[in-house]
Formats: sequence, C-alpha cells, structure tokens
Amino acid sequence: MRRVWAHCLVVLIYFLCAAGHLLCGAEPVEDEVKYLPGLNKQPSFRHFSGYLDLPTGKHLHYWFVESQSQPSVDPLVLWLNGGPGCSSLDGLLTEHGPFLIQDDGATLKYNDFSWNKIANVLYLESPAWVGFSYSDNKDYRTNDTEVSLNNYLALKQFLKLFPKFQPNPVFLTGESYAGIYIPTLAQRVMEDPTINLQGIAVGNGMSSYELNDNSLIYFAYYHGLFGSSLWAGLQAFCCDQGKCNFHNTKNRNCSELVAEVMDIVYNSGLNMYNLYAPCAGGVKEKLDEHLVVRDLGNLFIHLPQTHLLRQKLLGLLPLGLHSGPGLGPGLGSGLRLDPPCTNSTALTLYLNNVYVRQALHIREQALPWVICSADVNFNYKREYMDVKEQYLALLSALKYRVLVYNGDVDMACNFMGDEWFVESLNQPVQVLRRPWFYTTDNGKQVGGFVKEFENLSFLTVKGSGHMVPTDKPAAAFAVFSRFIRKEPF
Repeated sequence: MRRVWAHCLVVLIYFLCAAGHLLCGAEPVEDEVKYLPGLNKQPSFRHFSGYLDLPTGKHLHYWFVESQSQPSVDPLVLWLNGGPGCSSLDGLLTEHGPFLIQDDGATLKYNDFSWNKIANVLYLESPAWVGFSYSDNKDYRTNDTEVSLNNYLALKQFLKLFPKFQPNPVFLTGESYAGIYIPTLAQRVMEDPTINLQGIAVGNGMSSYELNDNSLIYFAYYHGLFGSSLWAGLQAFCCDQGKCNFHNTKNRNCSELVAEVMDIVYNSGLNMYNLYAPCAGGVKEKLDEHLVVRDLGNLFIHLPQTHLLRQKLLGLLPLGLHSGPGLGPGLGSGLRLDPPCTNSTALTLYLNNVYVRQALHIREQALPWVICSADVNFNYKREYMDVKEQYLALLSALKYRVLVYNGDVDMACNFMGDEWFVESLNQPVQVLRRPWFYTTDNGKQVGGFVKEFENLSFLTVKGSGHMVPTDKPAAAFAVFSRFIRKEPF
C-alpha cells in the first residue's frame, strides 16, 4: 500500500510541476540576463544566456527569450540558422528576436514583429565552435548525424534546466542549411515521448542538393540573368527528352555552361540572398574569384570548377585549419566566412564587446564571435543529399504540422527547388495554390502564394530573400503566428 501511495505522490508532483503549480527544478538563475548593454530600457520578459553541456563533450551556447504573452503555456520554439557553420544569434539579433542590432554596433532596438511576442524562443549556436559554442577536444570536424544527435541532446538538456516548459508544445524551426538540421533533428525528437513535438518549419531550406541546383538554372534564366543563347546551349548539352541535369552532369560542355551561369550568379555583383536588394558594401571593381565557393559550399558541389576553387581556397587558409584535431596554428582562429553581399560588422562588434560577453555569461573557452565559422564549414561532412526520408517519416505520423516557406527572390535556396521537393513527397492536396494575405497599415496585402497538403504547406513570401523575417518582418510574423497556432494560411 505504501508503494502505491508513493507512486501516486510522484505522479501528482509530476503533473503539478507540469502545470506550473509547483517550482520543480527552477531554471538556472545564474544564466538569467539581468542587464543587456545597448538597450534604453531592459525588457519586461525574462531571458537567459548560457551553455548546454552535453555528454559528448560539446558545450553549445544558447540564448532563450521567454514569451511576452503567456510563457507558461505558449509554445517552445527552437531556432537554428544554417551554414553549415553560421550562428543562430544572427537570427535573434537581425531577424526575429525581441531586439535588433543597429548600424552603430552598440545599440539595440525593440522589434515590433518579434517571434517571442507569442512564443518562447530558444536560439542555439550549433554545432560546436559556431559562435560562442565550443568542445572539449577542440576538433572542428563534424557531420549531419553528429550535429543531429548533439542538437537533440541540447534540447533535452534545456528541458532539464527549464522543466516548467516540459509540457509546452514544441516546434523546431530554422532556415538555410537548417533545411538539413531541422528534419534530421525532428526524426529523433518524434521518437521521444517526453518532448511534446507539434511541428517543424523550414525557411529557404536546403532540402535537396539536386533539386536546388537544377531549379537555380531555371530561376536565373527566367529572372533575366542570362540570355537565350546560353539557355539554348544549356538545353542542348544538359537536357534530354525534356529532362535536364545541371546538378551532376558528366557532359563537359554542359558543366562549362553551368559554370558560366554560376559566374553570373556569384561574380557579377548580384546579391545571391536577395536578387533585388543591393550588395552590402557595393560591388568591387575586381571581384573575388573565390566568391564561387562562398555560398558556404551548398551549391553545385559536383561542378569541377567549384571543387577546384574550393580546394584552392583551402590551400590559402592558415595551416591546420582543415587538419582535424585542433593542434595546428590555424585551428581555433575563428576565421570569418561572411556570406557574400552581407554585412555582419555591427553584429560582430556588439557580440565581441567585453560587457556584452559578460552579460551573456560567455565562457573563456569561446572564440571571438563570427557570423559564420570557416573552421566549422570546411571541416563539415555533408551526409544527406536530401531529406525526403525524414519528411515522410514526420508526415506518416499524421500529427505534426510541417511548413516549408521561401522568400521568392533568394538564389541560395530558391523557392522553385523547395516547391519541387514538397511536390515530390506526393502528399494529398487539400488546398490548391493560391495567394495568401496579411494586414498592414496600407490594408490587406498579398503576402505570397501557398499550397496546402495534408499536414504540410508550401508557402512563398513575395519580394523576400533568404532571410524572410529581415526582409518582410510583418509577413514573416503573420506566417509564424498562423503556423504555431495551427491556423490556415
């Protein structure tokens, strides 16, 4: 009888903790940010910055902002930026966080369209040696499988440190190379009944190397980046019976023409992350020949010219940068790998300010902060050429909401490739492709287009590039709100 009562007491305490009626394992007070430099007024919501120490020897830095609405019941949203090798603090401080960095690199401004208006948002710097994260063995080599495992362990560790959020709905979100990170993480999380997973959302994601490459050629042609003569050559040497292979062609004539297109996309001064936006810092008189590999290595990885230039760039990096365990003089340099036509100066100045580092409880083992780490990127092994298996696993459960959204003028992960990917999943169509709308000061506006399947939606954001919340904050917030509230788009 005593055992029965003891068991009942344990169950009762668990549910009281889950309901928030008892303080069971309070959050780490030492991680709470009490004063954040750059703000005229400190926030009314709580936020925390610290480390999730994993049994694998990785120490992943997190910054967690509680919801400005009802944190005890609002969803818990994990956000990951991509790269691979880019920091999620870019998402926090330039995209959809509660405060945005200003051009002076010293001040922050509150964001009217912050996602933490309606959700608890966890920004995780992953993998180790991205941003302020680090590992015990100083080995930068990693891969998709290891990153997926460590992200899962980090989420588990977070919920252990913040047990009051254990019962909250969980959504996994991210952009760019998080198109790989998020579904591979979700496949692990969906097998864990202690995590209340409700869905995933991927913005401008890398879902399939083949479809992304093949679609980019069409995107470039139909956006007027090259003319009919080059297009005719591509059709002649890369296509057969209406099916084109620009991705991994064995035809030398085809690969040379594809290289011409890539030279236009990368080296003509266009902003590959937003075709219609200016290039930050202007177009150089003499363009860098290595821009072709500065897409962080995700486009046309089979193109011979890309491979050769990437190897050449590797040879120009400090000795030891790509040698594995961190014993060489170059490894641990924190070498920046800035995406082309972007300007991370303000963000870099702010996060390397000694007072900001103190406020965020950054450990001395962390390197100086950079937006994207060359150390990580050049030591990263890409294992998944597409994530169709992961999406189908999620969809087969018939209980998770899945959103793939794209800014429609991005060339890094273009909308057409992701639309082809979603179509390839062969899910039952519920709503045919149509405009979706949101309200602005100028009234109701077209936000883009959406096609809805069973538990799956593909959505475009009109006039936005790779970083949708930066380019179209109001539209992005409308999409995010409807997604986590499970409302129709």
